[in-house]
Amino acid sequence: MSSEKQPEKKRDPNNPCLFCKDARGVSLSNEHAYSARDSYAVSPGHTLVIPRRHVASFFDLMPEEINACMELISGERRLLDQEFKPDGYNIGVNIGAAAGQSIFHVHIHIIPRYQGDVDNPQGGIRHVIPKKGHYTRR
Repeated sequence: MSSEKQPEKKRDPNNPCLFCKDARGVSLSNEHAYSARDSYAVSPGHTLVIPRRHVASFFDLMPEEINACMELISGERRLLDQEFKPDGYNIGVNIGAAAGQSIFHVHIHIIPRYQGDVDNPQGGIRHVIPKKGHYTRR
């Protein structure tokens, strides 16, 4: 018997799909989607809206699934406004590995923003491409 420690195995969130198998902390739900706080929140209240049907891309959602997700985004905004009182929001979806998607079940990020959480928020979501966020209007 070896006394060497075996490296800890990390769970693959795609096998089985984390969002299909283990929906934790559900905040709101409807027939086609549910919402829950992000386990790796980038700000207080960071929430995910997750369609129930397993598809990787937002572009593969059916119109009724998109509508269901939008309903939950609106509902979450009301809850987040009451609980966290953010000063703004970013809403976004990572589609494909090149865009940073790591769980290949579409999910929409609702990221509450707060005055002073970054030095200069100009450009907002444009900062996903480093050095492209700040720009001068023409």
